[in-house]
Amino acid sequence: MKCVVCEQWSFLIICKNCQETLLKPSFYKRELKKDFFNYSFYTFLELENLLLSKYYFYGDRVLNILAKLSFKKFAQNFNFDDNILSIPIDDHTRHNFSHTAILARQLSSKNITVKYNVLKARNIIKYAGHDLNYRKQNKRNFKVKKIHNKSIILVDDLITTGTTILEAKKVLENDNNKVLFSLTLADAKIY
Repeated sequence: MKCVVCEQWSFLIICKNCQETLLKPSFYKRELKKDFFNYSFYTFLELENLLLSKYYFYGDRVLNILAKLSFKKFAQNFNFDDNILSIPIDDHTRHNFSHTAILARQLSSKNITVKYNVLKARNIIKYAGHDLNYRKQNKRNFKVKKIHNKSIILVDDLITTGTTILEAKKVLENDNNKVLFSLTLADAKIY
């Protein structure tokens, strides 16, 4: 097969050379509301074609590599006094795999336990190409399953306006949870 980045022959969907030279994660911080932050590892422009792979049959392999390069390294260096839950936002399987579950899985560590199938959108709507006003008028209407009094990290693949993350945070906090921050693979607002 060919590497989806450089198109050289490779046994991996993204060759080791591209992983080591082109896909080294950075660390971006964005305040979504007072004292609540989202952290991303890449800019959207760096990963645009790779992020779009989530719509194709090979996307799970691409996302798994990206998650190992970023989320896994983050988890290995993250320390916290209590156990924290990592919750993927709307970990549905509409494209034969859940892109948010793939990302969250790589956070599993001594301090972080991943919980799947917890935060589900009842309003299945796509925000791509829509402005902030549209996003605010068409909420995801999340439902939380059996999570109370926990410390949480929210996980998503991309942050644009932050409305999805803030809506998920609010719903989780209604059940007396504390959302510490959110992690996304890429940030569309950082250039």
